[in-house]
Amino acid sequence: MFASPTGEAIHQATDYDEWKRLLKLAGVRDGRLHDARHTAATVLLVLGVSGRAVMGIMGWSNSAMAVRYQHMTDQVRRDIAQQLGGLIWGTEQM
Repeated sequence: MFASPTGEAIHQATDYDEWKRLLKLAGVRDGRLHDARHTAATVLLVLGVSGRAVMGIMGWSNSAMAVRYQHMTDQVRRDIAQQLGGLIWGTEQM
């Protein structure tokens, strides 16, 4: 997932240690490095990034991965409802 400044692969243990250090430095709860993939995919969903672009960013070969990694949020639901209200009623509903 990450490379050294010279482009070489980072050893798994180094990657793990660096991840844990960054979490602590940022003052956020502990989590698995893999959890960051779920977070990144969900943030892209919240931002409204197209499915094709998400696939390219995340390195997915098919869109089925979105079901596994992207998690629906209340904000996404509200945005969809507002868009639908605008389509049906001609104005965005708050």
